[in-house]
Amino acid sequence: MNRRSFLQAAAAGAAAAENRLTRAATTKARRSVLFYAGTQQGHSPDVLRAMGAFGVKHICSGEISPRLNDKWSVDGLSRFREQVESFGLSLDMIPLPMSSVTINKNNFPNILLGTPERDRDIEEISTMIRNAGKAGIPAMKYNLTYLGVVRSGFTPGRGNTRSSTFVYETAKVDPQVFEMVKADDDIMWERIAYFLKRVVPVAEEAKVKIACHPNDPGMPKGGFRGVPSVLSSVEGLKRFVEISANPYHGLNFCQGTVCEMLDNPAKEIPDVIRYFGSRKKIFNVHFRNIKGHRLNFRETYPDEGDINFLECARVYREVGYEGMLMPDHAPQIEGDKTGLAFAFEIGYIQAIIQTVRNEA
Repeated sequence: MNRRSFLQAAAAGAAAAENRLTRAATTKARRSVLFYAGTQQGHSPDVLRAMGAFGVKHICSGEISPRLNDKWSVDGLSRFREQVESFGLSLDMIPLPMSSVTINKNNFPNILLGTPERDRDIEEISTMIRNAGKAGIPAMKYNLTYLGVVRSGFTPGRGNTRSSTFVYETAKVDPQVFEMVKADDDIMWERIAYFLKRVVPVAEEAKVKIACHPNDPGMPKGGFRGVPSVLSSVEGLKRFVEISANPYHGLNFCQGTVCEMLDNPAKEIPDVIRYFGSRKKIFNVHFRNIKGHRLNFRETYPDEGDINFLECARVYREVGYEGMLMPDHAPQIEGDKTGLAFAFEIGYIQAIIQTVRNEA
């Protein structure tokens, strides 16, 4: 073998070895479990102590304050983070005061109403994001909704619990919403894009991921009786994440809400997780279950719904999701004042995580 042939063979061998190492590292990464249990059940000392006892080390806090004030200052947020850390927990996420309420009760209605005051409100939200970054808080969640969480009422669940239920034909929304909202899907998209164009660069500069919750529940095209709800379908969520490729723009992926958008949730949800998870657009997971399907369902405990949580957790592992799996919307137990429903859900989630870790 001449020198040139020898060098070519050596280079080919080195490239093959590198490819084998890359494949092995990729396979190992896919098998690793990078997610963990979290909670959004508040941040009182009693809750934080309970989370420590349950082995939960990461939380999303409750509301900071409805408008910009001292609690949203860098010092205020830093003290708050340190308070959570004093219980041995990590403050992974906090909510912006843009919650899942109807537009007439929203703290910042001008953003989706498109009034001249929206620039002032967006700047206030931007200041909160900047201060969170300076205080060492890595992520924030928020909602963009006119309708809030639309439901029909409650139906009896296991053990005579009250299960929140949605049947499109009997669902109700505050009548004031219909008076306030003069918009269609295109207008809602324009207002969402206007907001994101201004806050996503702020989030990137602050190194704070901003995670939007889908509109709950899934709705027909055109929304609920003329009120748009463009983030209430998987196609709408795909369009939303594509507005900006920025890695600080993504979803507070409510698995329960996404299942509410599907005709066959048990069959379809794994591929929806794959779509958003493989694109690194899932920043947090509300790990909850339902019985039923699009336009007709009730909320359930994780072990009694139609969705296989273990299968879903394996898909989160497959796509390399890094973040919290947390309870959300537990059925109500009559007379319970201590959060037993959420304690059960946290225990169930911990068992699911332990199972996929053992498999890995």
